[in-house]
Amino acid sequence: MSFTERFSERAADYAVARPSYPEAAIDALFEGLGDPREVVAADLGAGTGISSRLLAARGAHVIAIEPNEPMRAAAEPDPNVEWRAGTAEATGLEEADIDLVTAFQAFHWFDHTKALDEIVRILRPGGRAAVVYNERDESDPFTAAYGALVRRYQTDQTERRRADGLAAFEAFEGWVARRRVEVRNGQLLDAAGVAARARSTSYLPQSGPAADELHAAIRELVAQYAHEGHVTMALRTIVVAADVGAG
Repeated sequence: MSFTERFSERAADYAVARPSYPEAAIDALFEGLGDPREVVAADLGAGTGISSRLLAARGAHVIAIEPNEPMRAAAEPDPNVEWRAGTAEATGLEEADIDLVTAFQAFHWFDHTKALDEIVRILRPGGRAAVVYNERDESDPFTAAYGALVRRYQTDQTERRRADGLAAFEAFEGWVARRRVEVRNGQLLDAAGVAARARSTSYLPQSGPAADELHAAIRELVAQYAHEGHVTMALRTIVVAADVGAG
């Protein structure tokens, strides 16, 4: 299965179970770019539009680039978000036409070299690119226990890919300035929400005996840690923002 097809059967769970991103992380993206209402942003690997809508809420015009049709179909409409089929390596956007390029929870799926070349091509002089990730904060006991389940049942090394992708973006020689911001985040979930979160994860089993075992373990975990029927997944939101030269 190609990377662009991994979420075809998971789009509905992705739309309802993935966490959002804190306001401070979005602030870091727009800082120094002027009035957000004047910003044209391209959100690469936009998924179901969780990140695109956050950018649009600041007034930016957002072009959401997503290759997977079921993911695009699961997106809530937003008047400031324009959806297009495309990839990070071939966006179909004009050269030097974008002020802000983002990739939320997606850069590790890209061909790093080709995607970075495309990002530089579509950015206007002085423009900005940013990679944003929600990662588990396993200093929290429930989150650590959930993370242990993920590692037990994971079907590939996607979490290692995420770390490698972030490092590749940060190390790119085309940037003239880089900033890294880390913000605390959290996601309040009931038992059904934790199950949907797991089903939305492309590297966890979706069906069969392993999936049955995983979800039984999740139910036990939630029962152990829940308060008034809910648990909080503790997260760290990592933002690496980088600017290109003014020309």
